Amino acid sequence: MKRRSENIRVAIVDDEADLREQIAAYIDAADGFHCVRACASAEEALACLPADRPDVVLMDINLGTMDGIECVRQLKPLLPDTQIVMLTVFEDTDRIFRALAAGATGYLLKRLAPPRLLEAIREVHGGGSPMSAPIARKIVTSFQQPPPKPDPAAELSPREREVLEGLAEGRAYKEIADKLGVSIHTVRNYIRRIYEKLHVRSRTEAVAKYLRG
Repeated sequence: MKRRSENIRVAIVDDEADLREQIAAYIDAADGFHCVRACASAEEALACLPADRPDVVLMDINLGTMDGIECVRQLKPLLPDTQIVMLTVFEDTDRIFRALAAGATGYLLKRLAPPRLLEAIREVHGGGSPMSAPIARKIVTSFQQPPPKPDPAAELSPREREVLEGLAEGRAYKEIADKLGVSIHTVRNYIRRIYEKLHVRSRTEAVAKYLRG
């Protein structure tokens, strides 16, 4: 007979009854584990799990009225020492990062082999962050994306942008001045500041840099 005080206490939150019961039975039958509760909804999890105080929660994402990510966000402050692992079919980058930002410590796909699920529970209980291989690859890839190129006109004031747009349209200084209702001298001052901010020396260079951005 299990000495349940020494087992890893696991809870499951999944709205698919058959799968929920299968996972619960598998975990409860495994040596060193005890399934304390299997919840069918986020609302049930929020109502029951704070009293159950599981060590690990396996959380689905698609739960109906409230999704699993929002459930994690609300549950984590109530159970700060409980580790929550997403167990889902979704593997898009947006859901992965939203789940981790909400407080999940791991992210697993439902197609993983049952023994790997037990390993993942042990891993997260021991301080790790288990990830299915495709999820780990997506996270690594997201950090390897080149940073977006800065907009060369980002530091320009709204009026300086208007002047630069006039230059890009091929307008003469007087046309730009008339359009903006300012003097040619003022337009020249704007252009001087534009050159300084864009680190260019001519109208052609300024327009080229603006168009490339």
